[in-house]
Amino acid sequence: MANIVAIVGRPNVGKSTLFNRLIEERKAIEDNLSGVTRDRHYGHAQWGGRFFSVIDTGGYVTGSDEIFEKEIRKQVRLAIEEASVILFVVDCLDGLTDLDTEFAKELRGTDKPLFMVANKADNLDKMLMANEFYALGLGEEKIFPISSASGSGIGDLLDEVIQKFPDEGEEDPDEGVPKLSILGRPNVGKSSFLNALIGKERSIVTDEAGTTRDAIHTRYQLYGKDYILTDTAGIRKKAKVKEDIEFYSVMRSLRTLEDSDVVIVMVDATRGLEAQDVNLISLAIKNNKGIMIMVNKWDLIEKDHKTMQTFKDDMTQKLGENKWIPIIFISALTKQRIFQAMELAMKVYENKHRKVPTSKLNERLLPEIEKYPPPANKGKYIKIKYITQLPTKNPVFAFFCNLPQYIKSPYTRFLENRLRENFDFEGVPVKITYKKK
Repeated sequence: MANIVAIVGRPNVGKSTLFNRLIEERKAIEDNLSGVTRDRHYGHAQWGGRFFSVIDTGGYVTGSDEIFEKEIRKQVRLAIEEASVILFVVDCLDGLTDLDTEFAKELRGTDKPLFMVANKADNLDKMLMANEFYALGLGEEKIFPISSASGSGIGDLLDEVIQKFPDEGEEDPDEGVPKLSILGRPNVGKSSFLNALIGKERSIVTDEAGTTRDAIHTRYQLYGKDYILTDTAGIRKKAKVKEDIEFYSVMRSLRTLEDSDVVIVMVDATRGLEAQDVNLISLAIKNNKGIMIMVNKWDLIEKDHKTMQTFKDDMTQKLGENKWIPIIFISALTKQRIFQAMELAMKVYENKHRKVPTSKLNERLLPEIEKYPPPANKGKYIKIKYITQLPTKNPVFAFFCNLPQYIKSPYTRFLENRLRENFDFEGVPVKITYKKK
């Protein structure tokens, strides 16, 4: 979609608050601390019947060699290149600063529609203070005083912005697109994998744990299919989460899991499957998500012909009953098997939406049930007569029988295993329910 609005400016002017206001969700972390937003952060908005993408960027600071500031500047420039309209956000309370003037020089060369947005204009006096920014000589005819916190003035701004769009933008671009999220502990290589996959720096990558803070959404296409890929902040044990910002980052990651179709749990090959990874997998199962495990940094492991199978066996043992979760070994650094990992994720997505005809279910499973019927309970024999898949978002199968209350969990596991053997539900939680007939 061609309609992209980039929100840019120095730190702490309220860019993330404006972003959240436009997309009508609290996706970006808002904090009074400078430098909270680091990566380009995408969302979708609608105004006047027009759909458009919104990019939130980190605060632009010049003359700093600090690693994150340098990477943020790179991300801001990439956002400006992608955008069809630019919102240059300044702060009415602070007035015109040297950082605003420096950043204005960066924007002066662009030929894209640019709007000066004076944020924190909560009353008439502050609105008048916005006139100071005319000195920058940027933007369309006028400066737009707004309040991101209350929403004041944003309607007038958007009325003008949508007039500059090159595309009609009448459809929601994300409708029906598979949502895949990458979750895992800090520093396992989630951002490196995303960057390797799309071939450009979508997320900032450093050796420092906690580099990614927000959930970073990316539209991606492979083999003619569209996906939404989300890179998330690393999740640590609750006891180790000290800062407010990290707490909100973890909450965003968990919310991303809830919104996903398929959860890719990334594991560090040098550390193996840890308790926190198993907790994430359990949470994904509880939320009925498609799941796969992606073991990164495989290039760092000394290998022979048995190494991969040994790793798999060890992880499968830790997964217990959840042996149906597929495992793939990759290296984001060398790009080894990264595209196969995406193919596997899409296979899991397809399995999650698989519908098995009732005739096939009964044809395959009833003979097996006759061979191994449910154990009798209190002298009463249980007869399963009919099976059907329920019309739900996730695979749920109803087994109709005479005495549903007497079927125990070991037999339910037997039925689940027969379902998985006969029909491909790799990577997908399968639920079984019993109904009286």
